[in-house]
Amino acid sequence: MAPRILLARHGQTEWSLSGKHTGRTDVPLLEEGRRGAKLLGERLHRAPHDGLHGAEIRTSPLARARETCELAGFAERAATWDTLMEWDYGAYEGMTPEEIQAVRPGWLIWRDGVPQGESLAEVTSRADEVVAWARSADRDVLVFAHGHILRSIGARWLGLPIDFAARVRLNPTSLSVLGWAYGEPAIESWNDLGHLGS
Repeated sequence: MAPRILLARHGQTEWSLSGKHTGRTDVPLLEEGRRGAKLLGERLHRAPHDGLHGAEIRTSPLARARETCELAGFAERAATWDTLMEWDYGAYEGMTPEEIQAVRPGWLIWRDGVPQGESLAEVTSRADEVVAWARSADRDVLVFAHGHILRSIGARWLGLPIDFAARVRLNPTSLSVLGWAYGEPAIESWNDLGHLGS
């Protein structure tokens, strides 16, 4: 079997709800985020996933990802991995895009990066490490992490520069699956929120 990677973004937090860049700040899940994490877990334990027996599971060490993993029912099987931490936003930590644009008009993180934080090259390197690990054996993997690092992983899975990630949204508690089509890396599904209902 060709390996796939399932990407689970953490549940809703106060900062993700308000659009604040949440890098290394350990913001807890809101009740809505905890509910969504449980629904995501129920989905992953039903067909066609059936609990992902045989899959290798890793989570960011940040509390919002670890709690999502736990509430989804995978904590006992999951290893924490610093490589899955969110982008270090440096001076822009806790700021909304609008606040950043006010001091730096035209700014786009995927092109311009952040001052005093991780560079685009450093984020690319971490995303590449995740992709290499996911492809290293004949088993699926499931990761619980954050919006920007997961979007970066999606871009790098496809062999594209991470600025491609500017073109794909990723909501809290979403599920995405990266796999293969005709022997080439492909997106099977992206930003799927079907488990949350209406």
